[in-house]
Amino acid sequence: MKIVNIVPGFGGTFYCGNCLRDSVYAASLREAGHDAVTLPVYLPLDIGDTRPETPVPVFYGAVSIYLRQQFPIFRHMPGWMEDIFDSGPLLRYAARKSGSTRASGLEQLTESMLLGRDGNQRHELDRLVSHLRDHEKPDVVHLSNALLLGMAQQIREEAGIPVVCSLQDEDVWVDAMEPAWQERIWRLMAGKARDVAAFIAVSKTFAGMMTERMEIPGEKLHVVPIGVKPEKYVVTPPASEPPALGYLSRICHDNGFHILVDAFIALRNDPRFSTLRLFATGGMTGDDRSFFSEQLKKLRHHGLAEAFVYRDDFHPGHLGDFFRDITILSVPVLKGEAFGLYQLEALASGVPLVQPALGAFPEVIGATEGGVLFEPNSPAALAATLSELLPDQARLHGMSRAGRDAVERLFDSRILTQRILEIYLNVTS
Repeated sequence: MKIVNIVPGFGGTFYCGNCLRDSVYAASLREAGHDAVTLPVYLPLDIGDTRPETPVPVFYGAVSIYLRQQFPIFRHMPGWMEDIFDSGPLLRYAARKSGSTRASGLEQLTESMLLGRDGNQRHELDRLVSHLRDHEKPDVVHLSNALLLGMAQQIREEAGIPVVCSLQDEDVWVDAMEPAWQERIWRLMAGKARDVAAFIAVSKTFAGMMTERMEIPGEKLHVVPIGVKPEKYVVTPPASEPPALGYLSRICHDNGFHILVDAFIALRNDPRFSTLRLFATGGMTGDDRSFFSEQLKKLRHHGLAEAFVYRDDFHPGHLGDFFRDITILSVPVLKGEAFGLYQLEALASGVPLVQPALGAFPEVIGATEGGVLFEPNSPAALAATLSELLPDQARLHGMSRAGRDAVERLFDSRILTQRILEIYLNVTS
């Protein structure tokens, strides 16, 4: 079977769990003997050592679609000009700039993308559909998220290819918009859902939320969690000499990095944790740099600058040292997440989790027994939970073993890929 995955790129500037999910999944498909092709949209994927061996065109280049949306004069730009705007160096430069991954200010562009052939990106959609129909000729097209649903009708009708769509964290983008825009976008996504043969949510929690918001019929909705390849992660006991907290995600306010920093500062005021360290990795966008600077100033003010380590390299294959150096991973996302791939990466490495009781975090920790929850999502509650867990070596080691075992049993990407292949067979039969 040939599958084309259409995935939003991110330019390699931060840890993108959705992009990594799609990359691991495509690799598992190829290992299973299928022809899996990944087509990036907006920005290059640039996922470290998972980059394709041959160059892949970027469809819906972020610069050209923005110009077409904002300035009508660019809607008829010549091909040579579009090639310049969609060149790799310019797109990577755009990925580093402020606002490149921010929903605020891009409401009209989001709506236009969802309108498909009726939006201002008709040229890009025609180009993508022609590429699928005349060059790739897949059996199934798999969209990475529901914000790409504007492509589905034309792919289905003009290329004659069934469309499957993953569901993960669309609410993070839509709910950052003004309330009036949120309603419009959710309503539009619900209408476009009719063009999709099957939806795959990454958790039961998120499936329930998206069923309500997009009115997805039960027979179309499936739950298949994210997976990883366990053998790619080296298991080591949780670090104890010295103990350390770890953070792996885009470093930004919405992901709660400041909550972990404040909890760390509080713990360091306790003589029992005088050697505790804090490690962070995951990158950031231009929007996040001032926030990160504020956290560094806070740490310096408390005399803890030398107890904090930031690592630039967060790409696959380069996180082994990070996981070896930490005792516990905590990413206190303000509103929770649909899943959180970093949880599996930590558990596969033998690192327990301490997560807020929000989103799908309770679902993941309940299934793995590889961590504990805290509430409310505040520095005080996180510090209190960590202060109980950090000295308890027996409990930490038990969670470490349980987490790794659960990843092998429940979250092996090869097993989960077989479940997705069954969905493909159903929509193509």
